[in-house]
Amino acid sequence: MKAIIEVSRKGSVFKAAREQIAGAKRGRPTDYRLSFESARMLFAELTPARLDLLNSLRGMGAVSVYALAKAAGRNYSNVHADIARLVELGLVARTDDERVEVKFDAVEIRMDLARAA
Repeated sequence: MKAIIEVSRKGSVFKAAREQIAGAKRGRPTDYRLSFESARMLFAELTPARLDLLNSLRGMGAVSVYALAKAAGRNYSNVHADIARLVELGLVARTDDERVEVKFDAVEIRMDLARAA
């Protein structure tokens, strides 16, 4: 399963949600979709530091935020804030014991340059 992050028109998030629900009802895993209205909004949320955390976390498996911060060589409070936002966006999940993990095999960023402004 992969996360597909895209710049798309306002309201297209509802179409993506309907597709995800339909796929789940048919019993097949569906890709996670996340849409932003502009490239500026996308890159304000998915900063290079946050993308690095996703990559590190995917390689490490489920770990504490402290262990992730230590492995990334970053300040704990900054990593904690970044992870909190990634959880809100649905790109990172918390386990029952409060560790964090990435369930996706890949993240795909799609941006139509005609609509990326």
